[in-house]
Amino acid sequence: MSPDPSRLAAALLLEAGAVAFDPGTGFVHASGRRAPTYVDCRRPIGFPRIRAALADLLARRLLERAGAEAFDVIAGGETAGIPYAALLADRLALPMAYVRKTAKGHGRMARIEGRLRPGDRVLLVEDLATDGGSKLSFVEAIREAGGECRHAAVVFAYGIFPALEDRLSAAGVALHALCTWRDVLEEARARRAFEPATLEALAAYLADPEGWAPAAG
Repeated sequence: MSPDPSRLAAALLLEAGAVAFDPGTGFVHASGRRAPTYVDCRRPIGFPRIRAALADLLARRLLERAGAEAFDVIAGGETAGIPYAALLADRLALPMAYVRKTAKGHGRMARIEGRLRPGDRVLLVEDLATDGGSKLSFVEAIREAGGECRHAAVVFAYGIFPALEDRLSAAGVALHALCTWRDVLEEARARRAFEPATLEALAAYLADPEGWAPAAG
């Protein structure tokens, strides 16, 4: 496997069977976008060694980019971010919380579950990022609860929608992604993981993601 952490993460996603291509009809993502690709970052949690390796790589990236004492709490976004937040909280020896998409309809009516005190520096963790919409909602909930959230971490980011980092940057949030579609494409080519025509179709989509859906009909 490649010594580059991003390529290694891409290789782990491929090994877990988390990467799917359908150049014909494609997939509809949570953001509402249609694409010929889908990365299921929930799937690796079913592979103990792969999930551990991804968590190790993501923890190392955060230590390199943010520092060892940058956070007080690790918060996972409902639902796919929760297992990765738990893995990171364990590796960074920090308390954990999670953020609901909406307030639960009983009890404290809370969106934040777990430990979060006013002024805590919170790392938001999710599985992946497309256009950043859900991240901003989670960040808002953390800030409304009194936490400080300037960093978000994901295993995978599409890396082809400029609005993603622009939106997060405007909100004062730095995104730390372990790998992107460029890394997955390079690793898939190196491994010959898919047919050449499939990889060519993916490369065409990455070059013009906004134009793919109309072209595909």
